[in-house]
Order: sequence, then structure tokens, then C-alpha cells
Amino acid sequence: MPDMILLHYTGMASGEAAEHWLCDPRAQVSAHYLVHENGEVVQMVSEAARAWHAGAGSWQGREDVNSQSIGIEIVNPGHEHGYRAFPDAQVASVIELCRDCAQRWTIRPERVLAHSDTAPSRKEDPGELFPWDKLFQAGVGHWCEPATPSRDAALERGSSGSEVDAFQRLLSTYGYAVDPTGTFDAATVFATIAFQRHFRQARVDGRADASTIETLRALHAGLDGPAVPRASLD
Repeated sequence: MPDMILLHYTGMASGEAAEHWLCDPRAQVSAHYLVHENGEVVQMVSEAARAWHAGAGSWQGREDVNSQSIGIEIVNPGHEHGYRAFPDAQVASVIELCRDCAQRWTIRPERVLAHSDTAPSRKEDPGELFPWDKLFQAGVGHWCEPATPSRDAALERGSSGSEVDAFQRLLSTYGYAVDPTGTFDAATVFATIAFQRHFRQARVDGRADASTIETLRALHAGLDGPAVPRASLD
């Protein structure tokens, strides 16, 4: 039974090419839905069946993301082929589709995720131009208004100590595959970039500045559960 919705972009030159590829057995990839730029929705796999859209990844310590998620491919050329904003008609269809899927399967808002959230070292989609705020305003997904980025001190690759450990615990308890080692390693950089692409899109740089940490803590505050450790740059 799916308990997650995973949003992707197709990363191909056209929607038609993406649709053909998703139907080609040689691709060894599939998705439950494809949403074209004009808003047309094509169902490709039954929601009750596994689709092969996620690949290797994890969320909240659970691997085999394919078995627990509904995969929605959103037509967009992606970072390698001329990444661009998502048209309003397409976004409206994604909202309606996510809302319907979430209602049918009782999927919690915080489990409407980006592909990059579950596979930070491999994936970028749907990327920093995807309007997660519009989805949230329409009742889809988990979101908070991000804190404004600044040029103050930041935790970054090679940083170490208790502040790094606390930030890693914030990422990990939210769902990202990060081990709290106290050292800002490659996995932490990738997870930070994924987090920023989803929740703090104004600057995606893999550095945990005060804005990134404040936004992550605000998201935690909007969830039910135990208190999380404090990470700060004081």
C-alpha cells in the first residue's frame, strides 16, 4: 500500500519522448502518472501496483521507495536540457492529482516528496523551480515560508563539532539519509542541497546557513513528534 507520493521531472527533450520511453520495456523505468505541460494526465501504472520510478534511495530509514510510493513524472527538460518553470496548467493538474492520490491512500502531507529528497546524491528533480509553495497553498504537501538567506557564517563541507551533529540530526529525523557523525561530509552536503531545492529555493549551495537551519526547524515544529536537537550558528 503506498504511503508516499514522489514527484519527478522527466528530464527529456519533450513530453512525447518521455511518454514513449516510459512505455518502452528497454527503459526499465515506469511511473504511475505522467503530467504533460498542457496539464494532460496520463495514467501508466495502476496505483496499487509497483512502478519503477525511484531507484536506489531511502526516506526515514526505509529503502525500496518504489514499493511504498506513487510516482508522478512531470514533463520538464530538466537541468541537463534547458530547465524551466512549470506551466500553471501543469501545476494545477499535479495539485489535483496529488490531492486525489493522498485522499485515496491517506498519505500524510509530509510524505509528498521530491525524488531528490529520497536520493540526494543521485537526483535533482523536480528541482528548485518547482512551486512547492503553490501545492501547499492548495492543501498538498508540507511547507513553511523559508527564512531569508544571508551571508552570515554557515556550516559547510569539512565543518565539524556539535553544531554539525545537531544539524545532521535535524535532517535525519525529518527523513533524509544522513548519519549524525559531527562532520559535514559529502552525504550531508547532498542532503542539504536536496533540502534547499525543496524548502529553501532562493539559494541552493549545500551550506547550512542560519536560514537553512531555521527553515528546517520550522518544518519540524509543524510535525507531531518528539523534540529535535537545536542546531544554531550562534
